[in-house]
Amino acid sequence: MTKTQTFWFFFVIALILLVPFVWGSYNSLVKREENVKKTWAQVENQYQRRADLILNLAETAKGYATHERETFERVIEARSKATQVQVNTDKLSDPDAIRQFNESQDALTQVFSRLLAVIEAYPDVKASDNFIMLQAQLEGTENRILNERVKFNEAVNRYNAYLRRFPRNMVAKIFGFEKMRYFETGGTAEKAPDVGFLIKN
Repeated sequence: MTKTQTFWFFFVIALILLVPFVWGSYNSLVKREENVKKTWAQVENQYQRRADLILNLAETAKGYATHERETFERVIEARSKATQVQVNTDKLSDPDAIRQFNESQDALTQVFSRLLAVIEAYPDVKASDNFIMLQAQLEGTENRILNERVKFNEAVNRYNAYLRRFPRNMVAKIFGFEKMRYFETGGTAEKAPDVGFLIKN
């Protein structure tokens, strides 16, 4: 066998071994990436539900606390801004995209905390059936947000760990797969307002 024949022989063998690996790695990366996107969609869904419930709570309280117009307007404004900031699933590797989303939710949380302080002064609000129902739904949503954030970060961790392993990291680089960002909350979104205390008091 000549040198040329030997070269092509080993080249074909290498291709036979390499193609299945590249194919398998690519498909696994796609699967993990799609899982991250799916879990992020659930995070956004729960935050959207939270924003809607906060608005409904504000509207309920508005009928009783007629002198708190400024507070209600701030809630409506913060809720509007929070729901406008969405993270495209193709931008989950962008730290600024996650940060902007988090900041908008922080702003809504801060305004909502002030709303709760206002509601505390109005027993009729706390005693209304509609408020009690919304409060219970909001508590459940806050818990689901925490759970979905954990699931998202776990999915990101699995994806990033798989992506960084050699030689899969070379496949990832060739096909443009990037490291995803964790949902890290350092502001008020880390600790949601305690809406339960209004009913307990």
